[in-house]
Amino acid sequence: MSITTHIDGTSPDGYNTVNPYITVGNVLALIEFLQRTFDGVVTEQIIQPDGRIEHAEVRIGGSLLMIGPPEVDSLIRTHEEHRPGTFYVFVADVDATYQRALACNARVWEAPTDRFYGDRVAAVTDTTGNVWWIATREKTLSHEQLQARADQRWHKGAGKAD
Repeated sequence: MSITTHIDGTSPDGYNTVNPYITVGNVLALIEFLQRTFDGVVTEQIIQPDGRIEHAEVRIGGSLLMIGPPEVDSLIRTHEEHRPGTFYVFVADVDATYQRALACNARVWEAPTDRFYGDRVAAVTDTTGNVWWIATREKTLSHEQLQARADQRWHKGAGKAD
């Protein structure tokens, strides 16, 4: 399979071609979670006259997350409701990152476990409702190995693959 991209060079410096935008009711709480759990760095913030955050950008490693509230006195149209997201974040140490997330009042979605696809994975829900799958790649598998493990897991687990 060959994938051809026709939009190379369109992203400003420091941005990816696709940048997730999270809409949450408490932007500051999410920023604090990202800083304390993933060593996130705030790279941009736009503050309303009343002190509310209209827009923030947080860098985690080589990735950028844009964050804003659902309703804000903005020059652009915003969402009318909180819209939590789901994210898969690779880290050096799943267990340590998971513990940092819990220290930030995240709720356990799933404790750290080794998965058939070669990752050690945990999941938490932050205080604003986003689900964060935290993973460390422990073994890189070929597509054939991955599919064989998935097939075995599906048959063993009666349709549930972890």
